[in-house]
Amino acid sequence: MAHVKKAYVKKAHVKKADIKVITKLLIANRGEIARRIMRTSRDMGISTVAIYAESDARAPFVTEADIAIPLIGRTSAETYLDVEQVLSACKISGANALHPGYGFLSENAAFARAVTDAGITWIGPSPEAIAMMGDKLSAKRLMQEAKVPTLHGTELKSGEDHASTAQEIGYPVLVKASAGGGGRGMRIVETEAELGEAISSARREAAAYFGDDTLFLEHWLTSSRHVEIQILGDSHGNLIHCFERECSIQRRHQKIIEEAPSSAVTAELRKKMGKAAVAAAKKIGYSSAGTVEFLLAGDEFWFLEVNTRLQVEHPVTEEITGLDLVREQIRIAEGCELGYSQDDLEINGHAIEARLYAEDPERDFLPSPGIVHIWEPATSGKARFDSGIESGSEIGVEFDPMIAKVIVHAPTRREAASRLARALEQTRLQGLKTNRDFLVATLRTPEFLSGDTTTDFIERVNPERSRKLITQELDRALIAVIVESRAKRCASACVLGNIPGGWRNSHMPPESTVFSFNGDDLLASYNILRDGRLNIVISERQYLVSVHDSGTGAVDLEINRTRMGFKLDVFDDHWFIHGPDGDIELEERPRFPVVGMGDADSGLTAPMPGSVQSINVKAGDSVDQGQLLLVLEAMKMEHQIVAPRDGIIAEILVALGDQVANGETLIVLDDEEGE
Repeated sequence: MAHVKKAYVKKAHVKKADIKVITKLLIANRGEIARRIMRTSRDMGISTVAIYAESDARAPFVTEADIAIPLIGRTSAETYLDVEQVLSACKISGANALHPGYGFLSENAAFARAVTDAGITWIGPSPEAIAMMGDKLSAKRLMQEAKVPTLHGTELKSGEDHASTAQEIGYPVLVKASAGGGGRGMRIVETEAELGEAISSARREAAAYFGDDTLFLEHWLTSSRHVEIQILGDSHGNLIHCFERECSIQRRHQKIIEEAPSSAVTAELRKKMGKAAVAAAKKIGYSSAGTVEFLLAGDEFWFLEVNTRLQVEHPVTEEITGLDLVREQIRIAEGCELGYSQDDLEINGHAIEARLYAEDPERDFLPSPGIVHIWEPATSGKARFDSGIESGSEIGVEFDPMIAKVIVHAPTRREAASRLARALEQTRLQGLKTNRDFLVATLRTPEFLSGDTTTDFIERVNPERSRKLITQELDRALIAVIVESRAKRCASACVLGNIPGGWRNSHMPPESTVFSFNGDDLLASYNILRDGRLNIVISERQYLVSVHDSGTGAVDLEINRTRMGFKLDVFDDHWFIHGPDGDIELEERPRFPVVGMGDADSGLTAPMPGSVQSINVKAGDSVDQGQLLLVLEAMKMEHQIVAPRDGIIAEILVALGDQVANGETLIVLDDEEGE
């Protein structure tokens, strides 16, 4: 990184009289990006101000800020998107600068203008640049003027013949929100039959998330790469690029694995794409950090959009260049020159980032909100963790389900992938469903390791959605629970505490207990041998166990002459075990029947907590298998409830706008009459 540090002194800086010194920074965001900005601000001697929704009151970013100001409300629209509340917080706190992070108001030109009009330094590009790139249709026209390769886009106006437009463009087509970003308001359409509902759904999502339901249509490249160029510009006309990032591994058009540099970009292609990105930035007079996104197929590339903000995946660029992009944003906003040129930057090694989400890959990546009971980032592999949580944090339904970003930098791409996969495995993340095991599987596929990473990667390669445990691994976890549970019971014994656990003055049958794993029951029985070892039998598989340490949440065992360690925690009847190969959750079954645990009814239930956005049927309607019945919205995404079979709507138990809980019955579907 010395090559960058030396570059800082190559150019004269602006006179001190021209510098707008930032002393107190309000961060108009939440979660991991708020903590990330705070980290750099503290290093630069700048005090920080957090704003927070009611549901974020106990979040780490709130307690870590120097000052925290509550916002009235729980949802995005009520809080982080409320311009008046955010500006009021600036006034109350005395902040003389504002960093919007990403998402929320970060690309809202009117908000940026309101901030600057209030005499507060806006950390980002000018409101004019944001406005020019905020409308993707207008942005395409500007890029064509700048001679940047661009795919043609056609606006979808109400009342027009959208089917003929799609036919002219050629299927598959992409329906996309003009004001969108982050995969919101986007739908891939393969056939004309899907077009109408895709447009309606994208309009709803775009209106709810961006306040603008303008859509356009363009041809969808099924197998391409998503490659973006990081740009940096100051207010003195200096503009450079910081090389590329590849972000092709996506689900629902949202990135989950990003890397820099791209394995598909040669030095010559990098130069061409960098030149195009700089040309795009010059066209709009860009300053601050930003990203120019392209689709890449072979040696051809086409402009997608300009993100006029910091990107979620900015850490991989930081790792290969040695730059702190948040620091650069602050310096530029203060009026400093970059202080280095394009030739001063070079690529150092390879960096890969994986996004940890509270979602269930086995259910098509459906969000899975809940409590993070255990969060212990791995200490090996030199991984960087940008997270917004700690043990006990709740991933709620109001906001994006991201838990953390894990970034590894290494000399080579293969080493970076291997170290990142292992860091994910060694991280304790327990209490809710996540995509962690899917990320590990993806990083270890031959296709990923060979650089075969196109946007259809997940559908084409289909990595394992969950970790498949071998019998021995599951048995070892169960043994660790038995040992720890016994040690805790002995430690809490009120009488005869000096007698070894399991001691008997007569011959007794083995003790037994039942555990559940993914719905399957496991019977374990055990007894104490005269030499102090445990004899444990699990489904007729026998293990001799020596205990070296237990009772403190950490177990050191020797199982059939193999020594290994485990970490354990228990919440109610759920045991969370972290072993050599990752996390396992076991449920200890009650020894007696529990009153009230009957069979669930046959109604259609909510797969996640959320709000009812639309109801497409009424009681008495006859429906076909696959027909859309209802739409739920949660964690910034729509989920369609469809009929699992032909039948008749017997009862609708919810109304438009209702908030529903996970598993709540929504619709009762009867069989067709006469069946």
